[in-house]
Amino acid sequence: MENQTPDYTYKNVIQIEDADSSRKFMAGVFLWMFVALGISAATAYIFATPQFFSLLIDTTTNQVNGLFYVAMFAPLAFVLIMSFGMNKLSYGVLSVLYILYAAITGISLSIILLVYTPASVLGVFLTTSLVFGVMAVAGYTTKTDLTKFGSLLFMGLIGLVIASVVNMFMHSEMMSYIVSYIGVAVFVGLTAYDVQKLKNIGAGIQYGEASAKKMALMGGLTLYLDFINLFLYLIRIFGRRR
Repeated sequence: MENQTPDYTYKNVIQIEDADSSRKFMAGVFLWMFVALGISAATAYIFATPQFFSLLIDTTTNQVNGLFYVAMFAPLAFVLIMSFGMNKLSYGVLSVLYILYAAITGISLSIILLVYTPASVLGVFLTTSLVFGVMAVAGYTTKTDLTKFGSLLFMGLIGLVIASVVNMFMHSEMMSYIVSYIGVAVFVGLTAYDVQKLKNIGAGIQYGEASAKKMALMGGLTLYLDFINLFLYLIRIFGRRR
């Protein structure tokens, strides 16, 4: 159910210190991020209701339906299609894929609403929002070049994937907690790193062009994935099960 942040490479972008262009670009990035979060939250709430959750798992027989596997594995396919096809796909097609991705991710997150108490889910969501907001502001305003931390964060991300796969077989609760704490640290750092990277990209493009709009959408996807992963790791640590 985790969504790992893809490492996007934006080519042919001339870095020019244009604060106004950067602000407009970042406004578009955060708009797309909030759109995805809203869609995911709505679909998660809808599919947490008994009549829709039965489309995922038959509660009478505990049999997993086909939509469950679609919700679990389709998000990764959507991310790969959008990231590798960004230059070939039109802005309209990319937007539709983005919306579908957010909706399917919301379906997969509906399970969280059934496993954890509503109060703890809300508390963790607010905590995630606060932490994300602080790190986003830090990444946007800091004068320190965070690119030197990029390789370390990427290695941490790879380590998280490997440790998570290993723990699927070990079923170690202690290792799960360790991975969760490391995951929080990695995505806290990635939030600041990605915001600064996107800010620099925004300063070097003429916002309003189709390519700029597509990069804003993909930037929104990057921050959306940072937020969702941060939320998932925090819910593992602080969430209270029903």
